[in-house]
Amino acid sequence: ATTHFLQIWIEPNVTGIAPSYEQKHFSAEHKRGHLKLVASPAGEAGSVKIHADARMYAGLFDEGESADLHLDAGREAYVHVVRGTVRVNGQHLQAGDAAMLHGEPQVQLRDGEQAEVLVFDLR
Repeated sequence: ATTHFLQIWIEPNVTGIAPSYEQKHFSAEHKRGHLKLVASPAGEAGSVKIHADARMYAGLFDEGESADLHLDAGREAYVHVVRGTVRVNGQHLQAGDAAMLHGEPQVQLRDGEQAEVLVFDLR
């Protein structure tokens, strides 16, 4: 079996705090066909807490499954395709690809084929 490890660094919006680490399992069932909030400033909806003005979502998408994520004014999104293929706001992306969305009102995920996607809502 092959192991994949994706390490992500998000710059904190707080200074002078001790480094910390949190780990949590989110089952495929909770990510299938939609974006599951997995990290947020206040640990909402069972997500891990981060000291940053950012939200991280994870989703699994196959044929017929789609998701839309609204972005508030002044926000941007970074989308990373971990595996498979998916259409992000009309652009076809495959495993290892990423897209940075500036000035878009939403992130649209369509036409997934064994896709695992991470979406970051950032300031």
